[in-house]
Amino acid sequence: MTTLYILPYSHESFIISHIFPLFLLPVIFIQYQKKKMATFALNKLFLPIVFLVLIIKVSQSKAALDARYYDQTCPEAEKIILDTVRNASMHDPKVPARFLRMFFHDCFIRGCDASVLLDSTPQNQAEKDGPPNISLGAFYVIDDAKAKLERACPQTVSCADIITIAARDVVAMSGGPFWNVLEGRKDGRVSSASGPINLPAPTINVSQLIQSFAKRGLGVKDLVALSGGHTLGFSHCSSFQARLHNFSSLHDIDPSLNSEFTETLRKKCLKPNKDRNAGRFLDSTASTFDNNYYKQLLAGKGVFESDQAIISDYRTRWIVESFAKDQTLFFKEFAASMVKLGNVGVIENGEVRLKCRMVY
Repeated sequence: MTTLYILPYSHESFIISHIFPLFLLPVIFIQYQKKKMATFALNKLFLPIVFLVLIIKVSQSKAALDARYYDQTCPEAEKIILDTVRNASMHDPKVPARFLRMFFHDCFIRGCDASVLLDSTPQNQAEKDGPPNISLGAFYVIDDAKAKLERACPQTVSCADIITIAARDVVAMSGGPFWNVLEGRKDGRVSSASGPINLPAPTINVSQLIQSFAKRGLGVKDLVALSGGHTLGFSHCSSFQARLHNFSSLHDIDPSLNSEFTETLRKKCLKPNKDRNAGRFLDSTASTFDNNYYKQLLAGKGVFESDQAIISDYRTRWIVESFAKDQTLFFKEFAASMVKLGNVGVIENGEVRLKCRMVY
């Protein structure tokens, strides 16, 4: 496992993990005991006083986040979350990838505000019931962690921070990088089923992907690095079957696919497909967080059309090649991009929910 202490400057697929490498869990626990949290300070601003109010307003949301946010109010917060996620993963190996997907789907829509956790009401259909989010799972693990945190330090740790910390933990427990999480997010009060429509679909091209990520303040390198989260992944046939049958007027099969890999996919996803659970792992090492995902893309074995597209565009291919050659580089950039995504849309006027499924 690679330990990275990041100092941040500030698909519609059912992702599941397979065989969980539990031998890594004690190592992660030791990291919690030994880590030295970095202190983040704002740079002094020497600007005319007329701009001071504006500067404070713009920087306020980032200033609210701190790697040592709970040191005094709930010093055991991260350990409680780690223990809960670890225990759940022992019983359900799908938990790690589910948390990674949950984090992305929460932060990418409205920012990291735990809106994806809210249940629908008679008056409102929530995010989790929007089409791309219906297959999200592991909400019960969040409920368990929140209940334990409320007993230890009532009304202190937000549900948004639980998701963010847990996403970091499952990556590290699966053999990926470890980084310090900036904490202090508040929980949002708004959740709409129309929100997930803005998630990048598995069929869009690179230009559309870049545009989608740019709206969240994320660059091309972030796009490619975060796509590497598919190393812990599985997709149902519905998300990629169009590549295998009647792809276009010229090609029955997507010509960018490796021919041998295509036959493997077609055996998994028959036409017509009557098995709703049929699908394919997005990475041949689906239980381990590594750079094998990028190696598969270069071999024409990307499951999603959007994944395979990033090797056909000059703006992204060189990054894929770099990550395929250098796993340490991938880990570093993935951790940095996760921190960056975790800072998207930090709200100032939210709440700390008593239960993550409802607003009080």
